[in-house]
Amino acid sequence: MAFLDTLLGTPWLLYLVVLFVSLCIGSFLNVVILRLPKMMQQEWRCQCEDFLAIPEKGRSTEEAITLSKPASTCPSCGHRIRPWENIPVVSYLLLRGKCSNCKSPISARYPLIETVTALFSLITVWLLGPDVGTLWALVLVWALIALTMIDFDTQLLPDNITLPLLWLGLVLNYFGTITDFTSAFWGAVAGYLSLWSVYWLFKLVTGKEGMGYGDFKLLAALGAWLGWQLLPAVILLSSLVGAIVGISLMVFRRHGREVPIPFGPYLAAAGLLSLWFGDEILAGWYAWLGV
Repeated sequence: MAFLDTLLGTPWLLYLVVLFVSLCIGSFLNVVILRLPKMMQQEWRCQCEDFLAIPEKGRSTEEAITLSKPASTCPSCGHRIRPWENIPVVSYLLLRGKCSNCKSPISARYPLIETVTALFSLITVWLLGPDVGTLWALVLVWALIALTMIDFDTQLLPDNITLPLLWLGLVLNYFGTITDFTSAFWGAVAGYLSLWSVYWLFKLVTGKEGMGYGDFKLLAALGAWLGWQLLPAVILLSSLVGAIVGISLMVFRRHGREVPIPFGPYLAAAGLLSLWFGDEILAGWYAWLGV
């Protein structure tokens, strides 16, 4: 507790620690974004093989993937990434964006995610102020970054992230960490049921599924963290951004209407803005309603 008090009471030290930790978290998020969908696919394959009672000889022999195994390697030559080659951002710059063994290009996405994670973390601390609740809010920021990238890549919002995020928000707000528990509880309920209702209404009218269940769980998690009062803003902001991006894709990239567009990244962006500017959003919302 003494270190925490010193950290929160010393701005330069707080920002330095947040910068270092968030860069490391960004490096870890790269692993999560890449491997978690593959882990889910392996789990589904095993479940299907069990359900179909496929004999052992006919089952997949692919090596099991976890967040820690196998070790990270270059996708081009299989070179095992050494510790000094895995320093967030710094290693990419020192290696000039190339594998140290085969000189194949390393995707700029890795240092970009690390940089964005650090930048968003610093902005969160700056806007919310030095507080224990702010440090917990960083967990929400990091989870939203991971969910955004996974949804962009695979159109999946893993339960492994959304459900723990939902429960963590409720537990934290039981102690009033970010908002009161009543707001958090009804935020989780309203967040899930609002998109669940839209999903079934759309399906009854069109016979098609307009979104996935992961979107319900993500909005429920945002409600659990931010409270029900900010849910209208989250829904409106995400719908507005999603509509603009969707129309732009159809106009400029000839993105067909039948091609699904992930909604999770827009929910995550709206949730992040609501976390940062929640008081201002509520003030403007109440002023518009004349309350």
